[in-house]
Amino acid sequence: MRDLLTGLALPQLIYVALCCCAAWLLLSRRSPKKKPWLRSVIVLVLGDIGRSPRMMYHAESFAKLQFVTVLVGYKGSKPVPSLLSLPHVHFLYLSQPPPFLRKLPFIVSAPFKIVQQVLSMIYILFWHIPYPPEFIVVQNPPSIPTLAFVWLVGTLRGCKVIIDWHNLGYSILALKLGSDHILVKLAKMFESYFGRAAYAHLFVTRAMHDFLVKEWKLQGLKAVLHDRPPSHFHRAAAFETHEVSKETAGCDHAVIHVPICSSFFAFHLPCLKPFCLHTAHQHPQPLTQVTLSALPSLRPDRPAVLVSSTSWTEDEDFSILLDALSIYEKRARAARGRLPRVLMFVTGKGPLLETYMRKARGLQDGGGEGDRWQWVHIISTWLEPNDYPRLLGSADLGISLHSSSSALDLPMKIVDMFGCGVPVCALDFACLSELVIDGVNGVIFQNAAGLADRLENLLEGFPNAPSLETLRASFKYAVDPGSRSDREGWVWNSWDDNWTRVVRPLVLPNVRVAG
Repeated sequence: MRDLLTGLALPQLIYVALCCCAAWLLLSRRSPKKKPWLRSVIVLVLGDIGRSPRMMYHAESFAKLQFVTVLVGYKGSKPVPSLLSLPHVHFLYLSQPPPFLRKLPFIVSAPFKIVQQVLSMIYILFWHIPYPPEFIVVQNPPSIPTLAFVWLVGTLRGCKVIIDWHNLGYSILALKLGSDHILVKLAKMFESYFGRAAYAHLFVTRAMHDFLVKEWKLQGLKAVLHDRPPSHFHRAAAFETHEVSKETAGCDHAVIHVPICSSFFAFHLPCLKPFCLHTAHQHPQPLTQVTLSALPSLRPDRPAVLVSSTSWTEDEDFSILLDALSIYEKRARAARGRLPRVLMFVTGKGPLLETYMRKARGLQDGGGEGDRWQWVHIISTWLEPNDYPRLLGSADLGISLHSSSSALDLPMKIVDMFGCGVPVCALDFACLSELVIDGVNGVIFQNAAGLADRLENLLEGFPNAPSLETLRASFKYAVDPGSRSDREGWVWNSWDDNWTRVVRPLVLPNVRVAG
């Protein structure tokens, strides 16, 4: 089988190479002689724009500096609302690959998909946009064909290319094909060659910066831009969490109507006469007229709300969480009230969602043996950008199963959780310490048994759990950009602060920051 895949790969690679050469010859003759349009940027995402938060944040930051900002990528999930409200932001969508390609094996469909992507990007960046932008910010991965394409555009149109290194594309491909596969080796050569030279390189971790500078001899400006959430991420108020529990669990109660009686909902609302469940002819009072005593409040017997975000791919082993929750279920039964019930939200879309959720449903139903879970309940949901931070801000604890294919990137989900003041249990890997400080803003684990131990320790005595309160206290310390905290190296700031300090000097080197 391996020989067959290799035999298929080489002719297809030659086909892709010939198409790229043809594009080079065509565009080098067609390329307009116009100079780049100053204060303009293209943010290129070879994926769903709405599911690329870091690139959307880049676009928003450029637009706030009065850059004409064009986001190029695939149409899918809704972008963040704050991005849609900015007048300088425009969206151009790549054409989707033909549906029949999804039914073909990856080794067969990949080259044809690449050619289709190249043609779609050529149309937008060479024909649809009349003037070349001053900057092109490209997300890596995916590396093929984007790195070669932006190199070509930068060469022919005089644009300054900024590569934002999220991870390494060849390491993700190795999850599918194995690290010794010829395609993985060729992908690594491609990525290192076309990713070497750029106007600037941004890295999500110091570890990635050090590795790529040393191993690939990167040329251009270099800066570490750690992920941070936007400023609207915050700890949710009680009424916001009440909204989330209603929406995500399918409850039809309005925010300030009647008590929610299910043991898996987190709120108690005094049943006052003005807020009975209304009909078409009877409406509740406006929120401004509600007394404080009638607002939603936390129940002392509420479950602990846990949240995990995932893309449901091979680089996250969700079985670790299911096994840990199985262990917790047994311990909670024996604890006689010492441990709380757990409501586990898992957000995201991806190819392995149904596989794992089928297993989760089997565990919750007792596997057909009648031994249903009584202390743990799992809900899988997909949230729009404005709902996602509300769920995170309503959680008591976050869980990260990210293991990193390269061991050089950090999970954005933890960044989002921290932005909402939520400590995290995180699967340990090489550079995790750049984000999670064990015992300060979260805890780490190596396997399912370790995660179960961490959950038991953190949730014992909930809602007044001492270990969990110690972690939460870390988020009360605000840290200014560029300063250092004396709290065991725990430093935190917003995306805007971080971007202004790191990226703004790269794109506006001669403009001083006000104040």
